[in-house]
Amino acid sequence: MELAYIPSPSSGVLYLGPVPLRGYAFCIIIGVFVAVWLGNKRWIARGGRAGTVADIAVWAVPFGLVGGRLYHVITDYQLYFSEGRDWVDAFKIWEGGLGIWGAIALGALGAWIGCRRRGIPLPAYADAIAPGIAIAQAIGRWGNWFNQELYGRATDLPWAVEITSSADGRMPGTYHPTFLYESLWCIGVALLVIWADRRFTLGHGRAFALYVAGYCAGRFWIEYMRVDEAHHILGLRLNNWTAVLVFLLAVLYIVLSARKRPGREAVVEPGAGDGEGPAADAGQTDGDAAGKDASAEDATTEDATDTDDATDTDDAGKPGKSEKPDESEGPAEPEESKDGAGSAKKA
Repeated sequence: MELAYIPSPSSGVLYLGPVPLRGYAFCIIIGVFVAVWLGNKRWIARGGRAGTVADIAVWAVPFGLVGGRLYHVITDYQLYFSEGRDWVDAFKIWEGGLGIWGAIALGALGAWIGCRRRGIPLPAYADAIAPGIAIAQAIGRWGNWFNQELYGRATDLPWAVEITSSADGRMPGTYHPTFLYESLWCIGVALLVIWADRRFTLGHGRAFALYVAGYCAGRFWIEYMRVDEAHHILGLRLNNWTAVLVFLLAVLYIVLSARKRPGREAVVEPGAGDGEGPAADAGQTDGDAAGKDASAEDATTEDATDTDDATDTDDAGKPGKSEKPDESEGPAEPEESKDGAGSAKKA
């Protein structure tokens, strides 16, 4: 008898009146928002404009959803096109089934289109959003919990997940919660990328490549634990081979990129630091106002200086043009008297 386990929800759908709220889709949506939010903060910190990450995500997210679904349908075609199956189910994305490999590949294509329209280097954008993607995956994996899918071998560990559904060949029982393992692993990968990016000043796509390598390392052993139906090659599941191949490519990219382009991009978004945009306009307005204040202050100071000049004596000790002799000192001494006094002193 199990002393403890993670219960599965009785249903993966909650109804808000006539509107169905599916747990799987809800987790995906939350993950996307978190990824955009964190990516925006990192993009601004690297010198980009606020809102750029969200604008490019408008291209990347739809492409990523299509790519993720295509990968799943192609690699698990028997679930939709074998005898007794309805091919229309291939379009029911809310029922689960997104391959991360296809989502990243086609999502990168969408991001490239968005970056190209703005003149932004794709590697810099990928570095900014890499930790956010990992966290989005961590959140999205809980959608598998709602659907009671992607669990591992049977176990009686206290953190086992209880499967109650018997649909699609499932057998009720307690199993390794591989969705939980992958969720925690993805959070660790996100923290690793953030730390390494600060410690080593990663650039030119190396932070993104580190995320890919880190995720693949975890996906290999987690995939090995799963018991759901999958294609096998030489005794390993297809996704195991994919994880190995992508891991090697990511590591190779990090090594070659570090040699060819060390350091980080100096400019990630053209014009972001040139005083363009609303913020810059506001700054320019403030600068103009400050300039006007400074000019007025200079004018006031100059007027005061002129007034002082008018009341002071010149370098020769003579009164200024506007100054009159002080009558209280008596009449001026004749020139002859001055000369005489001077002659007496010389003698």
